[in-house]
Amino acid sequence: MAGNSNKIDLGLWLDQNIIQRQNTLKSKFWEILNETGNSVDSEILKEIHPAGRGVKLSKGNDLAGYPYQVLDLIRDFDLTSGLNIRLLNWFGHGLFFFVLLGKNHPKAPMQQLKGTNWKFDQSHTPWEYTEILLKGASTDSPTADVLKNSGFYQWHKAVLISGDIVAIKKEILDELKKLIFLLSQKVG
Repeated sequence: MAGNSNKIDLGLWLDQNIIQRQNTLKSKFWEILNETGNSVDSEILKEIHPAGRGVKLSKGNDLAGYPYQVLDLIRDFDLTSGLNIRLLNWFGHGLFFFVLLGKNHPKAPMQQLKGTNWKFDQSHTPWEYTEILLKGASTDSPTADVLKNSGFYQWHKAVLISGDIVAIKKEILDELKKLIFLLSQKVG
């Protein structure tokens, strides 16, 4: 029905099975993200970035037409000195870790992420996920010019998961532990 804008897909609208499947899936991922957030020691996050505001779970229905869920850890979004760890569950696209570092943060640009499947984002703002993830506005090896011209430093990494809840939790927590370890290392 894509060709005729006067028609809507009432079959999909009335398909209780597909709506229930999607809602169940959202609920399961919400539980996974919630458990992940609750498993992180808030004192470690404070040691990494004392100005942080803790952990927050949020969701939405329209990120480029797809539902999404977000787990934010630390939650200081200041593009000059902030730090945030974000786990984005973007339905139809995947699961992604993001680490946002303000331009003057002591960890910026966090060179330890180079060569470890993390990509440096090259968008105008940290929240342009379609540009970053779908249009390739990122690089494996940012040059000195790219870093100099960026208004913030953000890296992202896709988290490859299976259909097993226990394995998904393990994969997320393993990746998160590695990132927290890197962030907790002394600067200089």
